[in-house]
Amino acid sequence: MAQSAPQTAAVSPVVLARYEPVIGLEVHAQLQTKTKIFCGCSTRFGDAPNSNVCPVCLGLPGTLPVLNKRVVEMAVRASLALNCTVHEHSRFARKNYFYPDLPKGYQISQYELPLATGGWLEIAHDATCKRIGITRLHLEEDAAKNLHEGFAESAEKGYIDFNRCGTPLTEIVSEPDMRAPEEAHAYLTALKEILLYTGVSDCNMEEGSLRCDANVSVRLRGASEFGTKVEIKNLNSFRFVQKAIEYEIERQIGVLEGGGRIAQESRLWNQAENHTVSMRSKEKAHDYRYFPEPDLLPVHVSAGWRAAATKGLPELPEAKRLRFVNTYGITPYDAEVLTGSQSLADYFESVVKAGAPGKSAANWMQTELLRRLKHAGKDIVASPVSPAALAELLQLVESGNITGAIGKKVFPIMFDSGRAAGEIVAAEGLAQSSDTSAIEAIAREVIEKNPDNVAKFKSGNEGVFKFFVGQVIRATRGQANPQVVNDVLRKLLS
Repeated sequence: MAQSAPQTAAVSPVVLARYEPVIGLEVHAQLQTKTKIFCGCSTRFGDAPNSNVCPVCLGLPGTLPVLNKRVVEMAVRASLALNCTVHEHSRFARKNYFYPDLPKGYQISQYELPLATGGWLEIAHDATCKRIGITRLHLEEDAAKNLHEGFAESAEKGYIDFNRCGTPLTEIVSEPDMRAPEEAHAYLTALKEILLYTGVSDCNMEEGSLRCDANVSVRLRGASEFGTKVEIKNLNSFRFVQKAIEYEIERQIGVLEGGGRIAQESRLWNQAENHTVSMRSKEKAHDYRYFPEPDLLPVHVSAGWRAAATKGLPELPEAKRLRFVNTYGITPYDAEVLTGSQSLADYFESVVKAGAPGKSAANWMQTELLRRLKHAGKDIVASPVSPAALAELLQLVESGNITGAIGKKVFPIMFDSGRAAGEIVAAEGLAQSSDTSAIEAIAREVIEKNPDNVAKFKSGNEGVFKFFVGQVIRATRGQANPQVVNDVLRKLLS
């Protein structure tokens, strides 16, 4: 086994700047089907170990796989959303290797004839858009899950849960087009959004529905040849992907600057100690002895099937963001936040369709609703304030029936009780007041109590005016019409 170079000290920014990282990602996404790829066993997560198994997924002799059509439909959908070419003919192959989590002694995957190739997606990084190529998207079955229990006198106990064995995966392999860890993070974020919008995967990394390996190398800036590639495995969050790549870039540069060479290997990310560790050498490619799967027919995706899948694609995140900016007059940042998930985007549009202005809806959702949902540990689909209820509150503010300050007092009551905004305003007597005489009486009292500030204002200190406005608004419990308050104070202070 190749020996890893010794760990090096931190590399200076000047040295880091002399090198260019080259990054590619391999993402495995579990397809959101109810049954496995080659049998009728459930893919449900969290069931008792080895309860969702059958002779097919256990690899018992004499069993034959039957391809789940829904798996292909979902993979085609993902391929089209990622701008890939879906091939009319693709084929499954046997990938031969021996490991306890692989009951047949081989994995059914796709090799020389994948389902789709030549795609791309765009990412935003450093205020620019960049296109990242996608080499291929293919189908395969997942392996079982190895469980390990302690070390008793150096004898580790191992268990295998075959529930996961045979669940459908799509592997999405990027081109080595990323040049910074932040770009890798942006790529994964954009890819996850597309998979969620298309309903292809739930992308739950905690349950293993989305897994990522990173291929990292470095080269001197301006060089055309790639450096030696190192694969980082065991990355179970986007944040750890970015941190692992950052560490690995610095490690490799340190090795090269020290006169060493980079070993082609697989490394694991140790999140507890924030560094990568050598797992196994990859000096020589594994000989998986691929050959066509004899028990499965080639996959045929007709032109009609592709056309139907294309027609059935939803509006994708980037197109939705652009439409939100152009249609509702919100900022690109607002659109980025509000299209973070399909359900969040749907909620926003429902608020607007119920009569709220787009900008107000965007502001209130971000500053009030999402903050309270996060604190309550709830998703937007479980919001106690419906889109129509939020629209009613915003209409009360926009029409001048209540002030924005009062609206922010009403909203928490709506969130906690489920009561309507109009009901709360009426019951609490919170309607905005435009009674000039009443506001004038309060304004006179505020002015009389603050002669020093009156003098400052009359000497040209315009900033003091905000003090008077605030005092009057406070005295009216936030119910005074701000415009009337301004007019009355200007008149009295003049």
